[in-house]
Amino acid sequence: MEHFVPYLKYLEYEKRYSPHTIDAYCRDLLQFDVFLSDVGESSAVADFKAIRRWIIDLVANGDSSRTVNRKIATLRSYFKYLMKEGLVAINPMEKVRPLKTGKNLPAFVPIDKMDEALDEEETSGDFSALRDRTVLEFFYMTGVRLSELIHLKDTDVDTKAMTVKVLGKRNKERIIPLTAPFCDTLRQYVSLKKFAFPDTDLFFVLDSGKPLYERWVQRLTGKKLGMVTAMKKRSPHVLRHSFATNMLDNGADLNAIKEILGHANLSATQVYTHSAPNRIKKVYQQAHPRA
Repeated sequence: MEHFVPYLKYLEYEKRYSPHTIDAYCRDLLQFDVFLSDVGESSAVADFKAIRRWIIDLVANGDSSRTVNRKIATLRSYFKYLMKEGLVAINPMEKVRPLKTGKNLPAFVPIDKMDEALDEEETSGDFSALRDRTVLEFFYMTGVRLSELIHLKDTDVDTKAMTVKVLGKRNKERIIPLTAPFCDTLRQYVSLKKFAFPDTDLFFVLDSGKPLYERWVQRLTGKKLGMVTAMKKRSPHVLRHSFATNMLDNGADLNAIKEILGHANLSATQVYTHSAPNRIKKVYQQAHPRA
């Protein structure tokens, strides 16, 4: 795959994709290249038939329709790049159509369970305990992504203005409002952190003062949510889903949620409307003339 590296650089520097997205594209392309090698073909001259055989192989090996469609999207982007650079004359992806998928609604933690997870015993004197609780609450109060939370700096959080500045996908900056009670919690956390680790500018740190890392945060959220719910998915992204769904249940505007979450398109936010029956009932009761 001779054009592989230039393509990844194109994604990084021109498209400004996140490292996670680039890693996913990289894995998909490598898998495609291995498949073609196994059947004696080259990715440089891959045609529609070869791509179709790969898709059939993916399905036969148990990949879900959503997973296969993500890989199709990777190839679509790759061959579009090759066409743009004049490296191929025909785009074999023009004939490829995504697989049909069912609606996969986002998992979320109900309001009462989130209240139970956050209404813990007093942690004011213990940095580790307060940090752990604050990380969990930060996800739920702001809807930020895992990577966004890890890279937060002290200067990003303004408890006086009650806002947090977040650098999202493709370096798009957004401002998220905070509540007064949560700002009190943040000030308490900052006070303990500055006393223990005065030389770091990162907002959240480990007990050693080093930066948080993804697996640590995933273990923390899994542990905390496991205390209040038996649901299988207990990741930081579930807290992001919980933020959006519970806000909509309480009557929040969909466009406002879109801006807070940092979605590029409203369609990405609309999935939460399927998970908010209470909101739909409320709107119906308020709007229908005979309700």
